[in-house]
Amino acid sequence: MSDHAVTTALITELARKTGVSWLRFDATTRAAWHLWFDDSLYVVSGGEEQPLPGIEQARRVEVTMRSKDNGGRLLTWVAEASAVLPEDELWEPVTAALAAARLNVEDLSAAPAVGARTTRVTRLRPVGQTVEDPETLEDGAHRAVPPPTSATTRGPLPRILHRRVRRRPRLS
Repeated sequence: MSDHAVTTALITELARKTGVSWLRFDATTRAAWHLWFDDSLYVVSGGEEQPLPGIEQARRVEVTMRSKDNGGRLLTWVAEASAVLPEDELWEPVTAALAAARLNVEDLSAAPAVGARTTRVTRLRPVGQTVEDPETLEDGAHRAVPPPTSATTRGPLPRILHRRVRRRPRLS
């Protein structure tokens, strides 16, 4: 099996097993919920969906995926970004798959129509190039300050009553 075939198989396997990847398309890296469908990664942004400002202009995106086993960074690959528009033949099957994969969609049948007005679907197609693979991972942590957001918790954090006291067992 060639290196390209192994890389493609690894991308496919990781994308199917995980729901979040990190996208780098301008000077920042952002976490994004995704769906693997039709040999490409699809992300939804805009409207009430995840904010990915600047993805509209991106043509080349670096996608970092983590290991499902230990949560560590495993692979960074290069994708060609393109918009999926309502008039495209891919629109209907992709938006149906995206809506079905969501956990908090109120009206599943109306989701694609609402999405056509308020959101953007971006297709990230692998071009066969990797930036990092399991054999060439950098030692750096890749930590970054999260981008500012208006998201908050819905209320106060829950209180824990009657904490269990852990005592050492008596030896004699």
